[in-house]
Amino acid sequence: MCMRPETVNMGSTKKPTSTSSKKSAAPKKESNPSKPRSSDSKKADSENKSDASLHKRSRSVLGCYTCRLRRKKCDERHPSCSACINLCVKCEYTRPSWWGTPEERSMQKEKVKNKIRQTKMNEKLVSKRDRARSYSNGSPLFSGYDFNNPTLCEPYDPFAPHLSTRAFMQGPYIHDAYEVDIKTERQMFVNDVPICHESSTSTFNTYTPPYLHATLPEFPEENWLLAQSQPAPFLELDPALYEATNSHSYSFWQTNVPVEERDRPLLNHFLENVLRLIFPILEVHQRGPSRTKAIIHSLETNKSYLHCCLSVAAIHMKTTTALESEDIDHDIMRHRYEAVSELCQALGKDTDHEQILEATLAMIFFHCSVGSVDDYLPDIPWSDHFQAVSNLVDRLDLPGAMLSCSPHMQPPFNMTLTAWIDILGSTMLGKTPQFAHMYREKHLSSSSSGLRELMGCDDRVMYLISEIACLEALRAEGRVDDISVCSHVQALGQQLDFTEPYDRTLELPYSATGGAIRPDQLTKNMTAVFRIAARIYLCSLVPGFDRHQQSNLGLISAFADALQYVPAGPDGYDRSLVWPLLIAGTFSVPSSPLRSVLNERVILMGEHADLGSFGRMWLLLQEVWRLADDPILLAPLDTQSEVPSLEAQPFLKEERSPTPVTGLSGIEPRNQQVHWRDVMQRNGWRFLLI
Repeated sequence: MCMRPETVNMGSTKKPTSTSSKKSAAPKKESNPSKPRSSDSKKADSENKSDASLHKRSRSVLGCYTCRLRRKKCDERHPSCSACINLCVKCEYTRPSWWGTPEERSMQKEKVKNKIRQTKMNEKLVSKRDRARSYSNGSPLFSGYDFNNPTLCEPYDPFAPHLSTRAFMQGPYIHDAYEVDIKTERQMFVNDVPICHESSTSTFNTYTPPYLHATLPEFPEENWLLAQSQPAPFLELDPALYEATNSHSYSFWQTNVPVEERDRPLLNHFLENVLRLIFPILEVHQRGPSRTKAIIHSLETNKSYLHCCLSVAAIHMKTTTALESEDIDHDIMRHRYEAVSELCQALGKDTDHEQILEATLAMIFFHCSVGSVDDYLPDIPWSDHFQAVSNLVDRLDLPGAMLSCSPHMQPPFNMTLTAWIDILGSTMLGKTPQFAHMYREKHLSSSSSGLRELMGCDDRVMYLISEIACLEALRAEGRVDDISVCSHVQALGQQLDFTEPYDRTLELPYSATGGAIRPDQLTKNMTAVFRIAARIYLCSLVPGFDRHQQSNLGLISAFADALQYVPAGPDGYDRSLVWPLLIAGTFSVPSSPLRSVLNERVILMGEHADLGSFGRMWLLLQEVWRLADDPILLAPLDTQSEVPSLEAQPFLKEERSPTPVTGLSGIEPRNQQVHWRDVMQRNGWRFLLI
């Protein structure tokens, strides 16, 4: 029997006729051999067989473009198949935009390879996370909640009957299938001057029912949420939908940033992997890409800023993908050198001070989000960069602009970021903050500097941390006696009491409807953690302070209790609590529950616990605990032993007791009071732990 090939029109709304009834009727016609089959019956059978064979092969023929290129089986889920969701690429069934040129193809291929490599590395951490989850389930502090996998509401289904009203009753979706292309154009203006134009085309079809939000009318105002005193909880979006929605804009931004082709993978890595790590608290508050757009605009207009971001991307790529080669080190140093060179040229011209300030702040702050603890490549210390920042801030009169801001005005972002680095960075150096007078005036006027929305801690608590740093600097310089120190400690403690909210109860920051993060509750919990750490820092200045005192043990225990209300894990906010974790951890005792809590949260973070300021903080804590928690008896002083002598360890040499222990020949006690700043200085660590 000769079969005639048939073509299938996917745009047609006519459904193919089922073959089951015809197959069941065929034996009846063939049971009478004297009656020949008509040509129409043969033709119908041929069409049915052809349609059946095409239907069986539809999955392999009509798979998404990425699965067909990879020669993988596609499950054809909507809006994205499982493979595209795992690879974080847009699921397309037509020829994608990145197939146009060989450069874009290689970029897409490199993106998929990096994602597969990173997935394999994450699989190694599954056993660790499982052990941590089982351990946390048995812990009394975590018995009611698992930070790695919080108990949230079920995923939102737009077609499930959530309401019992007749208007939202679920019914069959009946409509003729059709397909339409939608072209979207966007244009950005700065001071009424067009700087970029974006055009994208998306395809809408009704082969699948529409989403519920597409059937409801839009709200008349775009910023209607701002009018609400209590923002309504928003629903979490499917990552695949978000990726598909923003893929056009990201590809557009990448092609408009002036970068060489060899640096294009670094730029892509920065936009897709590093950008989300920089300001996690700010993203929760803003709920939009405004800060992302500002960063991308700086990439286009500020060469020094661009080279700084490319260097940071190379560092992150090196540490997360386990790349150990001279090429990646060369990229890091090349862009570091280019960033500093561009800064020097701009300083020589004495122009574009705002861009110079922006790039210098990026050199300080972006490095806090990436990098390993054993970074051996040379770099300029952050404190040297901050001297230039201080001079630029004074030249731009940003403190005056900050003081003149009304309660309804947005503070200058660069000054807010400078204040964050200045206040917590001064505690790293044991010096007075550069702009302590401005913080004092802001505290007296009870005005905001934008710190709460930027880094999660209430501005008043940050102002008081600045005052505590000033007191420590004055005590170190010998400008205040012990009685004055105690008086100031008592006064600052009362000021910290005034920052306590009326309702001091803490709760998890997840919304009850969709499981999304509530910004106000998150910052309330983080402020409580910062406030307790500030009290510990303040009490450590009292003469005769000892970490084994009952008052300190109570503060450490309260810190551990408040910490469990901040989400943990790789998607949590422990990286925004580096400073309070450092302060509370260094003054904890071996039997403190805080140490087990910290160890659990480090395990939950996985590979992210080794990156950025969090990894450096954890390294410093382990070194402080090693020195402070060792047995009182030190190693024997026998020079023939394999243990290094005290002469080869100046740090231990300075901590020897002036008199040996009676009855123990050749053994010396060790001083239990070890300050974390001394450990940093003796190891040559010039960390900015914020």
